Amino acid sequence: MSRTGFVHQALCYGSDDEFLEGTLTFARDGLADGDTVLAVVASHNITLLDEALGDRSDEVEFVDADDWYGSPSPTLGRYNAYCAAHDTDGTGRPRRVRVIGEPVWSARSAFEVREWMRYESLLNTAFAGTGHWILCPYDTRDLPAAIVRSAVRTHPELALGPRESAYCSRYVDPVDFSAECDTARLPALPAGSEDVPFARGRSAHVRRALSAYARGLGVPEQLTHDMVTAVHEAVVNSMRHGGGQGVLRLRSDSAYVICEISDTGTPTAPPPPQFPGHLPPDPRAASGHGMWVVRQLSDLTTQTLDPAGSVVRLYFRRSAVL
Repeated sequence: MSRTGFVHQALCYGSDDEFLEGTLTFARDGLADGDTVLAVVASHNITLLDEALGDRSDEVEFVDADDWYGSPSPTLGRYNAYCAAHDTDGTGRPRRVRVIGEPVWSARSAFEVREWMRYESLLNTAFAGTGHWILCPYDTRDLPAAIVRSAVRTHPELALGPRESAYCSRYVDPVDFSAECDTARLPALPAGSEDVPFARGRSAHVRRALSAYARGLGVPEQLTHDMVTAVHEAVVNSMRHGGGQGVLRLRSDSAYVICEISDTGTPTAPPPPQFPGHLPPDPRAASGHGMWVVRQLSDLTTQTLDPAGSVVRLYFRRSAVL
């Protein structure tokens, strides 16, 4: 089945047969249309789909979902880069990318699950205006009911089987869904001994302090570099738009190294963008790249942007650090 415009569907399945019923024809139709087909699914489902495709399985790129779905923003960045690299054929003509993308929900905290739900919603904005087609399987045998219910709020359509779908009447616009996610944010961190004040002209001081903090935790060199780069971008952004001064607070818990940047605000600052740093910036634009870089280098990022004072909190997963 060939369609125009961006399509984003949820596939809720409760058996191996239902998974294949929803994905096999989708992949075959894509190959028949000359589309690029990428399947990022659980390892068990890779085996199922690979065997069912038979001789045509070599034309589909398979990736284990555990290797792809690390953190929400970097995952969106990876899909964006993949589609940009595969959206034309050998002659330069536009080509649709079809993705079977199965997010990893297991072993996630409530905070992480919420950000993955936001990610699913943001796909509708990130790929609006493209001709790509993303089908997201949800395994109802294992997933909590709340996660399955979220699928009809973050996907405009529900896939019902081969070439069949229905509009999701409970679908929520990404602006409204993201606002819902924001209501659950934690308050700013209290003052502590690791606080690092910053002001214009003192960004080098912030980088040195964070590097020293990371060394004290035994953070590997590459990850330290990523942390310093992400925090530097957030601090520069804060100084540019948030009154020129603020404080960096450094914390760590059993799950994350946490870097929070808060500023004094600027009452005359223009309203912030709807999805600050969530969506890929125009590569030709002279500005607007900073918070995208921050989100690509961190595992999770939360933002409270306010003319009276903004707070940006970056999370770096401890399991990847220690």
